[in-house]
Amino acid sequence: MLPRKFLIAVLVALLPVLAGAQTPEEKGLEIARAADAYDKGFGDFTADMVMTLINKAGETAQRNIRIKTLEVEGDGDKSLSIFDQPADVRGTRMLTYSHGLEPDDQWLYLPALKRVKRISSRNKSGPFMGSTFAFEDLGSQEVEKYSYRYLREEPCGEWQCYVIERYPAYEFSGYTREVAWIDQAGYRLVRAEFYDRKKALLKTLTASDFQQFLGHYWRPGKMFMQNHQTGKSTLLEWNNYRFRTGLTDRDFRSQALKRGN
Repeated sequence: MLPRKFLIAVLVALLPVLAGAQTPEEKGLEIARAADAYDKGFGDFTADMVMTLINKAGETAQRNIRIKTLEVEGDGDKSLSIFDQPADVRGTRMLTYSHGLEPDDQWLYLPALKRVKRISSRNKSGPFMGSTFAFEDLGSQEVEKYSYRYLREEPCGEWQCYVIERYPAYEFSGYTREVAWIDQAGYRLVRAEFYDRKKALLKTLTASDFQQFLGHYWRPGKMFMQNHQTGKSTLLEWNNYRFRTGLTDRDFRSQALKRGN
């Protein structure tokens, strides 16, 4: 039997290691919090976006959209999407108030009906305007919306990425889990896999052509969402990013959706 003093000495030597050890859940949460903190402080931004819908046969249809986003202290961001082209969707507007543990508030104005429709908290897994993006994909990704688990680190193109799992806390989410690749240098979400309620792979999101703004904040130039079950996909191409334009809460009132912006 080993001497008692020797065993005590070994335990004392191991204490710093044991105290600093993290569970996969703790490390996953730490990475998510670091990514959230890295992107804080941008204030607001506007951008132009071309949404290309691609069906299973490879046929395409395009929509031109203006995006406005306002950072909200102590809550999720507010965002407004305004459809300008083509004619059959011109004037359609989507307003999102993102939250943490509570479901996001979302409203859709359809000019053909001349009314504002509130999106039910139970219907956020549905497709947004015929795309492969769901309504729940459109809000800001608040840390509180998920529980996390660290998986590994691996190369992701030119960067080294953390790979973490995210489990939606939202009861009516269309996903059981997501796997996210986040680069270690700028906390860019490079890739994400979405698994449906049957735990089968549903969609993959790939982001590319990142640009840095204000010497700090990264935004993608392209986002491609592939639905593996339907064969459909959607490409979002972003341009004309402008930060700190002076947007306020007044620009994101649900009552003003009918009047246009």
